[in-house]
Amino acid sequence: MKKSNLITIIIIIAILVFAYFILTKETPVTPEDVTKCIGENSILYTQLGCHACEIQEEIFGENYQNLNVVDCFFEREKCLEIQATPTWIINQEKYRGAQSIEKLKELTGC
Repeated sequence: MKKSNLITIIIIIAILVFAYFILTKETPVTPEDVTKCIGENSILYTQLGCHACEIQEEIFGENYQNLNVVDCFFEREKCLEIQATPTWIINQEKYRGAQSIEKLKELTGC
């Protein structure tokens, strides 16, 4: 086998291994106790079809279900004071846009 063919095979294998690790990388999961605390101390207003709302949901992963969420598409009567989604209400203050876990922990005291 030629030296150039061997190098090509090694490069292809390295690329495949790298791609495997990138594609199978799991996103970190927010601890359940943190999401429950945030959910107990806030309300998240979202809306069906909202891209930023989808990003916010991805940040929480499987523990998103622990949040206190109002979907303004289905519950419009609860969203009369909401101009944009996602909006968090924490201690009677509105915070627009997707928020990081660290920021939400700080705002809720969790």
